Amino acid sequence: MNDVFDWLEKRGIRAHDKALILQAFMHTSYANEHHNRKDNERLEFMGDAVLQLWSSEHIFALKPELNEGRMTTLRAQLVCEKALAEYSRQLHLNDFLLLGTGEEKTGGRNKDAILADSFEAFLGALYLDQGMPAVDRILNEVITPYLKHPDDVQVISDYKTHLQEVVQADSRQTVRYELVSESGPSNAPTFVMNVYVDDLLLGTGTGSSKKQAEQNAARDAFAKMAH
Repeated sequence: MNDVFDWLEKRGIRAHDKALILQAFMHTSYANEHHNRKDNERLEFMGDAVLQLWSSEHIFALKPELNEGRMTTLRAQLVCEKALAEYSRQLHLNDFLLLGTGEEKTGGRNKDAILADSFEAFLGALYLDQGMPAVDRILNEVITPYLKHPDDVQVISDYKTHLQEVVQADSRQTVRYELVSESGPSNAPTFVMNVYVDDLLLGTGTGSSKKQAEQNAARDAFAKMAH
């Protein structure tokens, strides 16, 4: 397999606009070093929308049916940065990344953020070039196996980030955290935090630091949304 086009043809997909497909793997560091080259950020925007639609449609169709909160949580788990980076590694798409010299030297080819962004950009390019059937073929390879056992999908590790993503995806509301109390000695304090969406209390968390308490509050919010 020499390049991404061989990779696609192996899956029965023949690209029409090869420049568009290549652009999906073009990190800003590479585009900056090679003038007159477009990076993949616009395609990432398109791919994010395609991924949200595809995952929403497939989660909605699950039997037995899931309630809205559980669907929202499952989608956040399946399309979070860590998950997208893992899909990219499974498919060996990181082999096709175009990185600037500095980014290459500092391990950019294996950074979750870069892998996740390029995965979304690739889906965006594929959709524009081929339509949803080709996207479906790729996502069936990496996401559909998880949909067969949704209860086994790994728990989100960064609850704060994903709570923010879920709220912003479905509304224009804002997430805020508020310190409820601080107790214990200075060398072993205990913090209690509440998380609100606008003025609605969604969850409460306790931790040995404010950040940990915020994560636990967001986790509590997700647990309540799933019921």
